[in-house]
Amino acid sequence: MKHTIDYIKTYTDDFQPEIGIVLGSGLGELADKYQEYAIPYNLIPKFPRATGIEGHKGQLVFANIVGRRVVMMQGRFHYYEGYSMEQVTYPIKVMKELGVNTIILTNAAGIVNKSFRPGDLMVITDHINFMGSNPLIGKNDDKFGVRFPDMSEVYNKGLIKIVDAAGRLLNLNLRHGVYLATTGPSYETPAEIKMARTIGADAAGMSTVPEAIVANYCGMRVIGLSCLTNYASGVSDKKLSHAEVINTANEVKDKFTALIMMILQNVK
Repeated sequence: MKHTIDYIKTYTDDFQPEIGIVLGSGLGELADKYQEYAIPYNLIPKFPRATGIEGHKGQLVFANIVGRRVVMMQGRFHYYEGYSMEQVTYPIKVMKELGVNTIILTNAAGIVNKSFRPGDLMVITDHINFMGSNPLIGKNDDKFGVRFPDMSEVYNKGLIKIVDAAGRLLNLNLRHGVYLATTGPSYETPAEIKMARTIGADAAGMSTVPEAIVANYCGMRVIGLSCLTNYASGVSDKKLSHAEVINTANEVKDKFTALIMMILQNVK
């Protein structure tokens, strides 16, 4: 970890971020617009190597946005790429070491709740870990958190109120819901989505939950936001594709960016 932090600081000097953002598929334009320092993942010691997934640029970006010091992951690592859970969540621990106390996790997700529509933004209120693993398995590092961390409020309720207020100011119809994470890379079957709906999920995806678990474990406040890009399998007759995910994310990127900006202005 020290080698990673020391290397990053050779780029950023005394820049100490207070807020972290993980930008999901098709949502990386915010980093392009405001970046002051950008470090490709491939150069950072102990970071996994970016695999070039469309919509994921693969760099760590530092910026001042509306007076807030921010570090952004422009693209994330996924369990389905063959990385271990430790590798997937390593950047979250790096953010903690850099000084981040609040993190905004974003993703593109499929719609499970039939009352939601493509292009909606959903505030994650809770999650279901259906990935068959947990990023905290293994020897515990007491520097970051306790062996058995509480998960009763992974997504900070006080911050959800701030997100809702920002949405009202921007006239956005923000949805609230539970995010279910599977490993991917195949999309879920109609039967799996029916099960997800039965157990209380509103959206489904292949990321975010490991990062949220580790951020909460590290004592960071978590905001989760899903861009609902498509109906999950069986919700409509349409075949699923990553191209649809990227296209919808691009269509809503302006309101997503506006929401992030408003959140940054109001989070204390």
